[in-house]
Formats: sequence, C-alpha cells, structure tokens
Amino acid sequence: MEETDIVKSLAALAQPLRLQVFRALVVVGDTGLTPGAIQEALGVAPATLSFHLKELVNAGLVTQERASRNLIYRAHYAHMNALLGYLTENCCQGSSCATASGANACAC
Repeated sequence: MEETDIVKSLAALAQPLRLQVFRALVVVGDTGLTPGAIQEALGVAPATLSFHLKELVNAGLVTQERASRNLIYRAHYAHMNALLGYLTENCCQGSSCATASGANACAC
C-alpha cells in the first residue's frame, strides 16, 4: 500500500461521523447497508451522510454498489486489512508478532 493511500485512509477515519459509519459497515459485514439504513441507525441528515460516504469511498475504505434502485455500501475489508497491516508491520521492534493462529497481535 502506498503511503499516500495510508494517509488518505487515516484522514478519512479521523472524523467522528465517518468513523461511526465505517464501524457500522464493518459490523454488518458483506450484507452492507443502504444510506437510509445508515441514516436511521446514526440519526444523520441525508446530505451530511452523502458527503461522508463519498469521502470514505474516495479513501478506498468503503465500496458502493447499485442494487436495483438502491445503493449498497460495504466496508472494503482488503483495504482495511492492508491499512492495519501497514500500521503493525514493524511492531514488536521488527520481531514476528504472529500468534499460533496466524493473526497479527502485537503484545510487546
């Protein structure tokens, strides 16, 4: 992952409402959510939500798909995992931090 992509992703998540939206999309998984469902869950105005969804899509953290008359937004897990991997790549002073299950877990 390029450093500019990392900065763009972190900047997108540095806003409270965008972080809430992203976390809501992560929680629902591959099903995703429509803007209406996100609005209802978070109590946000349509124009405000649209702006923040656009920022998350531009940062590569969220995907958008048209399903009939609806837009479905989903967390882009590959991008999220690449971002987390970048952030933890050199944890534990460069030593391997992988647990027996293979998941990265810095426990220094």
